[in-house]
Amino acid sequence: MQRFIDRDRRRRWVTAVSQVLPVLAKLGITTGRAQVLTTTGRRSGQPRTAMVGVVPIGGQRYIFQAYPRSAWVANVRADPHATLTRGRRSSAVLLIEVPVGPRRGLLLRQLRNDPGTGRLLVASGLVTGPAPETVAAAADRIAVFRVERQRR
Repeated sequence: MQRFIDRDRRRRWVTAVSQVLPVLAKLGITTGRAQVLTTTGRRSGQPRTAMVGVVPIGGQRYIFQAYPRSAWVANVRADPHATLTRGRRSSAVLLIEVPVGPRRGLLLRQLRNDPGTGRLLVASGLVTGPAPETVAAAADRIAVFRVERQRR
């Protein structure tokens, strides 16, 4: 029961912070890897924003799902065309979902680069433990998208 309460409290905190960060980004204030992802709502057709971390790995950029049932993941699966905004700079992107097999390797590389990722995935309920093998085994539950610039 306590774990559920902690997870619920953390989710509310993340939601609150996620509403403030896009405002800061519009003012030109950036934080780490955080960028504003704008997608098209799969049901409403209206623009929807979410804060995501864009992670460079092997010369490519990736976005990892951090929370179960993230609306942005469902929106991107419905329409992979999106916009990433960092500070006052925006770029049109195409988000390509990485298949489960290669996703495992990307998750392992991300955990080597940032061990805190494992703890975040445990806290969000996507995995049961922060060990790299445990996270890689959950690759079928953690969406990973490769970021490509949209060609005009």
